[in-house]
Amino acid sequence: MMDAFALAFEKAAEDEQTKAVIFTGAGDYYSAGVNLGGTLKLMAPKKLHSVIVEHNQSLFDRFLTFPKPILVAINGPAIGASVTSATLCDAIIAANTSTFSTPFAALGISPEGCSSVQFATLMGEHNAQRMLGHEGWKPNAEEALAAGLVQWVMPKSQLQGEAQKIAQEWVTNGTRRKILGGIALSELQRVNERESIMLANRFLGVDFLRGQFTFLWRKQKHAQSMIFLFLWLLRPLWKQFL
Repeated sequence: MMDAFALAFEKAAEDEQTKAVIFTGAGDYYSAGVNLGGTLKLMAPKKLHSVIVEHNQSLFDRFLTFPKPILVAINGPAIGASVTSATLCDAIIAANTSTFSTPFAALGISPEGCSSVQFATLMGEHNAQRMLGHEGWKPNAEEALAAGLVQWVMPKSQLQGEAQKIAQEWVTNGTRRKILGGIALSELQRVNERESIMLANRFLGVDFLRGQFTFLWRKQKHAQSMIFLFLWLLRPLWKQFL
């Protein structure tokens, strides 16, 4: 799916007729986030660390460097990277059925998608820590609006129509790309790079490896779970090569 929207972004960026983009989901959910269990493969530790850094950094760079305005239309629950990437766009409109969850602390990993600075910029330090920390605050649409995470809330039946109106106004007014929060692109790119390295460190840490093994085993995804078991048990041997 990420490859598919990356290609769609490339086409939209190159298409002279496309002046703005609406990024949304289908069905009841906006996105369940990245499939963490499917992101790690057995390979040399140093190479694996580099792959994680590159994968995470490139994912959010697609949003950061996109040259045209992006309106995110959250049509239901949004989790993880789907929330953080939305804050790298121009504005967020949410259905009243939406919720926003970034369970990084519970997973034993660090913030990504520039959320270590974007959340505090948009919502204030207190609400940022509520979402990113162990409290695991999961605001609904109205709470996200009050906090400053989203800019509009609509009944789900009206979401796509209202998103079209907003995007059309942007086109009519010649609105140019402006990332939420007003932090300079160069600074956000540095944050993305730094967070990606920290995330790779956490991905190869004991808490995350053990947690993913347990989670996947309970889900009866035994083949995937064994990758994390091997990485976890053999970590004392390979961590020195990172």
